[in-house]
Amino acid sequence: MSDLQKMSEQQQEQHPGKEELQERVIEKLRTIYDPEIPVNIYDLGLIYNLEVQPSGDVNIRMTLTAPNCPVAESFPEIVQDALLQVPGVNGVDVELVWEPLWSRDNMSEAALLQLGLM
Repeated sequence: MSDLQKMSEQQQEQHPGKEELQERVIEKLRTIYDPEIPVNIYDLGLIYNLEVQPSGDVNIRMTLTAPNCPVAESFPEIVQDALLQVPGVNGVDVELVWEPLWSRDNMSEAALLQLGLM
């Protein structure tokens, strides 16, 4: 592989298109697990809104399974730190919200199957 090809691949990794970057972000979110339920936060339905900007900035509105969750204060920072590791992400803003309340209805089919609820 030529040096030019290597540089091109490195640039693509660092500056992916918006759609590719969103896929990378979702892939990373699927590696972060709720501390009480053995399902990732994306399939659990804790991510209410995900905006990925072409600039590499990511904005997330998320909730937790319960307002009295013991990690309520630290979990947004855990999500932020994980997403900052994604190539192409330049900044992450995580907003923790409590409305609407989370329910099982938010869970993906995969999560329901994983927990034996389907």
